[in-house]
Amino acid sequence: MKGVLYAAAFSLVISLLGTPVFIRFLVKRGYGQFIRDDGPTSHHTKRGTPTMGGAIIIAATVGAYALAHLFTLNPPSASGLLVLFLMVGLGLVGFLDDFIKISKQRSLGLRSKQKLAGQTLVGVIFAGLALQFPNDQYRTPASPFISFVRDTNISLAFAGTIVGTLLFIAWANLMIAGTSNGVNLTDGLDGLATGVSTMVFGAYVLISLWTYNQNCQTNPGIKCYEVRDSHDLALIAAAGMGACFGFLWWNATPAKIFMGDTGSLALGGALAGLAITTRTELLIIILGGLFVLETLSVIMQVASFKTTGKRIFRIAPIHHHFEMVGWNEVTVVVRFWIIAGLFVALGLGIFYAEWVVGSQ
Repeated sequence: MKGVLYAAAFSLVISLLGTPVFIRFLVKRGYGQFIRDDGPTSHHTKRGTPTMGGAIIIAATVGAYALAHLFTLNPPSASGLLVLFLMVGLGLVGFLDDFIKISKQRSLGLRSKQKLAGQTLVGVIFAGLALQFPNDQYRTPASPFISFVRDTNISLAFAGTIVGTLLFIAWANLMIAGTSNGVNLTDGLDGLATGVSTMVFGAYVLISLWTYNQNCQTNPGIKCYEVRDSHDLALIAAAGMGACFGFLWWNATPAKIFMGDTGSLALGGALAGLAITTRTELLIIILGGLFVLETLSVIMQVASFKTTGKRIFRIAPIHHHFEMVGWNEVTVVVRFWIIAGLFVALGLGIFYAEWVVGSQ
C-alpha cells in the first residue's frame, strides 16, 4: 500500500511543479495550439496556448512509478512495465502528430493512416508480449478470455494457439484504438479529458487494490481474481491519477497548457492497458462512459451526414454542440464531469456487486 501512496504523491508533485516549467519551455519555442476554424468562436482566443503537455503527464507517471519502486525496494512487474510501454508508445505517436501540427501551423498532423499505423504497431507489440511472461502460477499479464469484471468463459484461443493469439491481438488493438481515440475526442475543452481520466484512474486504483486483496495467488476462494500483478497495477493507476490531478491545476479554465494528442493517446493507452491486465476489458466501457458518448456523437454525426446530408448536432464531438447552443465552457466541463463520475460510480458498483452476489 505504501507504494501506491508514494506513486500518487510523487506523480502529483512532479506534474504540479513540472508543468509550469514545461509551459515556459514551450512558450519560449513558440509551440502553440492550432485552433480549428469551424469550432466555437470563443476558442479562437486559445490559439497559441502551449500544447504537448501530455509529455509531463507521461513523465510524471513513469517517474513516480520508478520512484515508488525505488523507495519500497520492490522490483517492477511485467504487467506494470507493459502498461507503461503502451502509454509511452502511444504518447510518442501523439507527440509526432502534435509536432507536425505545430511546425506546419495546421490542424492536420499525422495522416489518419499514419496515425493508425503507429497505434497499431504499439498495440500489436503490447498484445503479443502481454500473453508472455507467466509467473509461478503460469499466469500471464493478459488473458485470452474476454473479460467483464473478471474473465468470462468466452475464449479467443478456441481456434488454436496461433489463431487464438492473433484474435487476442486484434481484440486488444480494438480496445486500445477505441479508448485512446475516445480520450482524444473528449480532449476539446479546458480540463475535460484530464478530469475524466483522473476519475477513471481512481477507479482502477480501487479495482486493483480489491483484486490484490482477493487474489487467487494469496487468498484463494470461489470468487478470487486471476490478476497477475494487481498491486503494481494499482501503483500505475495511482501514478496516472496523480499526474492528471497535478496537470489539471494548469489545464483547468482558462488553460495555461493543453495535453495535445501526446497526452490523450497516452492516457487512452494506459486505461486500455489497465483494463486488459486487470481483466476488466468490457467494464472500461462503463467506467469510461463519457468517452464512449463522445465517440458515439462523432460516429452518429458522420453517419447521418453521409446518409441523409443532415447533421444531428451543430458540431461534433458533443461537448462542442452544447457550447454552440449557448452553454458556457465551464458549465459544459463541470456537467460532463458529473456525468463521467456517475459512469465511474456505476462501473465500480457493478464490479463490487458481482463479488458480493457471487460470494453469498
